[in-house]
Amino acid sequence: MAGALAGIRVIDFGQYIAGPLAAMLLADQGAEVTRVETPGGPRLETPANRVWNRGKRSITLDLNDAADRATAKALVERADVVIENFRPGVMARFGLGAAEATAANPRLIYCSMPGFAADDPRAQTPAWEGVIAAAASTVGRGELDEPAANGSSHRPIYTAIPAHSSFAAFWTAVSVAMALNARERDGVGQIVEVPLFDATFTALGYRAQKIHGGDGAVAADMRAAMGRAFGRAGAVAGVQACKAGTWVYVHPGNKNIGDFVRAIGADQFTGEDAAEKVRALFLTKTAIEWENLGADVRTEVVVCRSTPDWIKAEQAQSSSMLARVDDPVLGPMVQPGLQVHLDHCEGEIRAASEPDADRAAVLADLGRAAPAATPAPAGDPLAALAGKKVVDLCIVLAGPTCGRTLAEFGANVIKVERPTAANQTGQLARVSPHAFNIDINRGKRSIVIDLKTEEGLKALMTLVKDADVVVQNFRHGVNEKLGFDYEAVRRINPNIVYASLNMYGYDGPWAVRPGHEQLGQMGVGPAVRYGGDDTPKLQDVGAINDYGTGLMGAYAVALALYHRERTGEGGHVWTSLAHTAQILQSPFFFDYAQRPPWDEPAGQDAWGEGALQRYYATSDGWIFFGAADGQVEAIGKVAGLEGFPATADDETRAAFLADRLTRDTAAAWTARLTAARIGAHPLTSLETVMSDAWVRDHGLIISREHAGIGLIDQAGPPPRLSRTPVVPGAPAPQAGAHGREILAEHGLDADALAAAGAVLV
Repeated sequence: MAGALAGIRVIDFGQYIAGPLAAMLLADQGAEVTRVETPGGPRLETPANRVWNRGKRSITLDLNDAADRATAKALVERADVVIENFRPGVMARFGLGAAEATAANPRLIYCSMPGFAADDPRAQTPAWEGVIAAAASTVGRGELDEPAANGSSHRPIYTAIPAHSSFAAFWTAVSVAMALNARERDGVGQIVEVPLFDATFTALGYRAQKIHGGDGAVAADMRAAMGRAFGRAGAVAGVQACKAGTWVYVHPGNKNIGDFVRAIGADQFTGEDAAEKVRALFLTKTAIEWENLGADVRTEVVVCRSTPDWIKAEQAQSSSMLARVDDPVLGPMVQPGLQVHLDHCEGEIRAASEPDADRAAVLADLGRAAPAATPAPAGDPLAALAGKKVVDLCIVLAGPTCGRTLAEFGANVIKVERPTAANQTGQLARVSPHAFNIDINRGKRSIVIDLKTEEGLKALMTLVKDADVVVQNFRHGVNEKLGFDYEAVRRINPNIVYASLNMYGYDGPWAVRPGHEQLGQMGVGPAVRYGGDDTPKLQDVGAINDYGTGLMGAYAVALALYHRERTGEGGHVWTSLAHTAQILQSPFFFDYAQRPPWDEPAGQDAWGEGALQRYYATSDGWIFFGAADGQVEAIGKVAGLEGFPATADDETRAAFLADRLTRDTAAAWTARLTAARIGAHPLTSLETVMSDAWVRDHGLIISREHAGIGLIDQAGPPPRLSRTPVVPGAPAPQAGAHGREILAEHGLDADALAAAGAVLV
């Protein structure tokens, strides 16, 4: 088996989405993953299991049976990684908890992915996706035609995108790869916990950020930047209806938007009817014609595609975006391709086994000796990436999030800024000091280099000469023109790990096209699903493609560093926003001959997955109600829900619950339902989430002073690693704040470079 994780043995106890998806990300990169299935099969019955369980061996074990439990323990004793996503305490009751497992196997990396952390007051709340959304305030709000029973004129909007499970899976994959790097150094494993609720704070990103007073420069600069973008785009920006019932999205923030406006003749539209003229203009061509015209002038224009339309699109069909798998159960199947690519040790996608199909092979492996324990070295362990140097050349969100994540695991990250920080007197100012940069540049040191100058490029190459990692997210081809592409860097640093992040990946005809978060949502399926029969609409969760791609970039880097530790070989690694948009849709991103209809919840009128999984009004607010099909009798035993029509159709059940739940408060229903092991959580405002004492005590929201700005609240890193914890790092610096010290460390003359216009110090 190819891949950076070849030889790593993983035991996957996961159910539903988060655990199986995390283990899939490891299997795709070469890990030998053994899936432990329950006697009744997966708890979530869906064809998506054939995606989440690809590349895994399967054995069915009943952990309530002593013999099967002993088999599970023997597997864990021989494993490198364990993944489970039960509620806290469940695995410990079987003698398979983190403490017991790591005591028996000190090299083990044990990953728990509960809905809520073990020390969260809600630890025993069944953490359905909607429950986490209500708890974390990742819920869209829609208008009601008439007030609800609780007096609200707004209602929650359900999204089928499992952002919470997906981000927990992303963080788990990153944490495992980082823990393997640490173990390669000292031989000792550790315990990792990545709760779904906690992981969501990364998805919230800059939305979970509050600037307390200060000089107002951040907010003003952000408004000014958006004003300039929309000023160039005029009425052209946004979602536009086109010929033949199609839709196109035009991103206002791309620097070439003016070229597109002029190319379509919209720069001639002035006056009060300019917007009307633009709308009429777009109706003269189909969306694909506008998309192609946008590509000609390198502007971010994309057809608003449904998921099945994206699967048929040119880029998806002509690149590695898709995997074609011969599944033993469903036949030839289209699935998401590899999420991250390591050109020098590429992973591989293989079909999922049928349940228990590999029992004999798995049991035969128990004859292998358990790994020898390695005594823990004296003193505190080093951070996972201690001693690693990273040069971060990225802008906006995805790339800088990759660099921030590497810094949180202990890397020395040097952020190279563009020279737009100079004011008219040539002195330093903040580079685009809006919410994005404050959020994703913490933990880094900053230097400003003009890479378009010969001296600036030489200075950069001096920085990368002894670096371990370079991260860049320029449009494909730009770094080659400027002279710091992978081949150029490798000539002076043969073992470099060079990470690239972009919109559409690094193969296929669209690799050169620019793009931001919005294009991933509009062009790959999420926005069309969320908008429904009306206008395509961005997910209310936040910049999930950007932040998710940043995490997956960090995953690729950690894999490559681990591979380099074992082989001495560096290489080029990459991922993209389109890859992330695909994997965020994993519950329905697949196709095969007998595929059921694409009937997942969609549109702005979506309440949930059905009567047992949806939002309901209470007397004073909203709750998400989450129950399994097997709990219908238990529902009727909850005080106030007596007479629940367990055998009725879905519409009748929903009407019953909608009526009864309005008769008491959200808090009262949450307490009663949770006691009955039914998932429930009040719909919480983001302000309440950010001010919650437990959230702050656990570093999910951190408050710190930022130079020149004042006190800022922002989301902290969510994973908990017992030996090599993540650290948020110092607040984001002003651009160029560390220029002199960085140049001095590399033997460069700051004043001479500044005089040549190559740097600002």
